[in-house]
Amino acid sequence: MHARHLSRILLFAVTLSFCSYSSATEKPNIVFFLADDLGWTGLRCVGSDFYETPNLDRLAGEGMKFTDAYAACTVCSPTRASVLTGKYPGRLHLTSFIPGQERPYAKLRTPDWTKGLETTEETLPELLRVEGYRTHHLGKWHLDFPDRADEGPTSHGFDTSVDKPKNAKGYFFTKEDREELDTESTYATDFFAEKAVELIDQGGDDPFFLYFAFHVPHTPIQGREDLVAYFEEKVDPEAIHQNPVYAAMVKSMDMAVGKVLEALEANGISDETLIIFTSDNGGLTQRHGKHDRFTENLPLRRGKGSAYEGGVRVPAIVKWPGHTEAGSSSSTPIMTIDWLPTITDIAGAEKVPDDIDGENLRPLLEGSPSSLDRDLFWHFPHYHAGGDGPYSAIRSGDWKLIERHESGTLELYNLSSDLEESNDLSASKKAKADRLHRKLKAWRKAAGAQMMTSNPDFAPAKAQEAQRRKK
Repeated sequence: MHARHLSRILLFAVTLSFCSYSSATEKPNIVFFLADDLGWTGLRCVGSDFYETPNLDRLAGEGMKFTDAYAACTVCSPTRASVLTGKYPGRLHLTSFIPGQERPYAKLRTPDWTKGLETTEETLPELLRVEGYRTHHLGKWHLDFPDRADEGPTSHGFDTSVDKPKNAKGYFFTKEDREELDTESTYATDFFAEKAVELIDQGGDDPFFLYFAFHVPHTPIQGREDLVAYFEEKVDPEAIHQNPVYAAMVKSMDMAVGKVLEALEANGISDETLIIFTSDNGGLTQRHGKHDRFTENLPLRRGKGSAYEGGVRVPAIVKWPGHTEAGSSSSTPIMTIDWLPTITDIAGAEKVPDDIDGENLRPLLEGSPSSLDRDLFWHFPHYHAGGDGPYSAIRSGDWKLIERHESGTLELYNLSSDLEESNDLSASKKAKADRLHRKLKAWRKAAGAQMMTSNPDFAPAKAQEAQRRKK
């Protein structure tokens, strides 16, 4: 054969190979893991001195960690809505967990907020279905209106959805639960891992989006007996994390991630799959004002329900083969509102809603040295058993301002030098605080965020007694 013809054939073969690879990677499979109440240091690879998470540690070693990742809210439902819509909870008016907490005698009255995800909102799975994705939901949903519980994930773009039986108590399945689910698994997290592997094994020519929303390590604190016994032998009274039952829950979550990773490898699609792991809010450190030591988020202050970093800063890991550098890290602040524009861009979607708040993280994932020049906002016009009362907040660069709605006071912290938020600079840096406060108020107005109002039934003694009874 003539050398010139041979070179053309070889070039054609290489081009075909390249096009085939590009086609496979333009629309990668997508696995999105969302932990429930897992704090910033809830994994070994991000700081835990007790919990064991070898599979997630491996994922971080093969991908990128974000050190300054945030949930859009200090509680779960609003954050979940932000993942699926790319919008701030304040814009959605979905600003607390569903159905929320009533405080009839508190100083402020909660606005008439939206207690569910409206079907009119265009969601991530709906956008991916347009691109030919099969969309699957596993685990916790927590976005249904109390009077519209029949809607569920399949009303918001998911082809399939599997959760615990409605009557299941906690994370252990009864015989009846197992019969209903057709499973031998006795622990919920194991069951969801089993279902995830089934979905991956079923395969198909179309790419898939698997939204794996864990229930753990949310209360009730219940771990598999074998894992609890394992960690009871390893408790160190000098460690920051010491709860063996909580550690068992985190371990079961990590084992489920491992099962998914194994299934991707066994099916030969690991290199064609984008994997994201994050959490819906910080770890729960106290409830009803009582310190129950479920977990700790140290060095961050407080936890779930709180305006401080412990309530909103979360772990985040992304592995995108061929794009994210193995073992890399980014300190650029990101938020759960960013996942929709990022995922849809990677999936090749031509259309996304015009009114989303998130930013596309693709340049960061691909190693761009530039950072996102923007502010991040939180708005929580509610009371929470583990929190600090109603608040709004802004992070602008290294600075964080918190506005307390009950008192009208401001707190200002420099996170670069005071990650613990122990040194309030609002008095000494008044001009900075006022400037950030103006930004925060302007954002609330632009987003149409709802504000609390004075409560005509305010009764301090009754409010304190109601809280005392909950302790």
